Amino acid sequence: MRKTAADPDPVNHPKHYTEHPSGIECIQITEHMGFNLGNAVKYIWRADLKGNAIEDLEKARWYLDREIARRKGGAA
Repeated sequence: MRKTAADPDPVNHPKHYTEHPSGIECIQITEHMGFNLGNAVKYIWRADLKGNAIEDLEKARWYLDREIARRKGGAA
C-alpha cells in the first residue's frame, strides 16, 4: 500500500510534534539551542500534548538543573 501525505508518520511527524497551537514544530526552535536547553524547551513545549504534563515538566527541570550545573562548572 502506498503512503499518502494524509497518513500518520510516527517517526518524522508524530501527532504530539505538530499539535502545538502555534503550528510550529518544536525542533524549529530547539535546533538552535544546546542539548540541555533544547531538551528542556522540548519537554515544556509538548507537556500538555502527550498526556502526562507533570512528568514532562519534571524532565524539563532535570535538563535545566543539568545546564545550570554545567554553567557553574560542576558535574550534573
